[in-house]
Amino acid sequence: MYKLIPLLFVLLSFQLKAQTNDIKAVQIYSQDELIRLINRNEHLSQVVLDKCQLVQDIEARAQTLKIPAYQFLWGDMLAWGVCVESDAERGVYYMRQAAEQGLAAAFEQLGRYHRDGKLVQTDKEKAVRYFYESSYLGNQKAQIQLAEMFVDGYGSPYDYEEAYHWLYNSITADEDTHRRIAVCLDGLERLMSPKSVRNAKRPLDS
Repeated sequence: MYKLIPLLFVLLSFQLKAQTNDIKAVQIYSQDELIRLINRNEHLSQVVLDKCQLVQDIEARAQTLKIPAYQFLWGDMLAWGVCVESDAERGVYYMRQAAEQGLAAAFEQLGRYHRDGKLVQTDKEKAVRYFYESSYLGNQKAQIQLAEMFVDGYGSPYDYEEAYHWLYNSITADEDTHRRIAVCLDGLERLMSPKSVRNAKRPLDS
């Protein structure tokens, strides 16, 4: 029996070594990489794929360094309990911090949440304001949703021309997005004067 003990230690050491080799160190995301993940809505799934190894790094970059993309990621993780205990209030707080620093994706997501009453109370006019800010920063998803809200009767008619201008000059290879933009443009045209439509069709950099 005593002769078996050293053999057991050897087997256990090999097993622990194999488990250690399975866990590969994950590099923290660069700002550009994280923004790409956010824009593709893959940021939370990536954190899970990385086996939650970067939680402390993400938290530090959000809380201490106050990097907007990391504030957004940390807020989303808190809001939905991804790799951390769920805390919706703190989650929305960090999303707002990211928006205040000019992260277009944060404005767009807050717009959706206020439009749909997700995590926060439904507030269509606040949703319009968030969508407008994100649209101004070039977020195509926000531009489409802003136009859809205008067509549904929310927001100010003074902003129709700008919303049309953004979408008229937008580029997408996705057929569903292209059709959705076409529907928005048609809906806005019905609300705008012919002169405003002509003005809205000017080049994007003019």
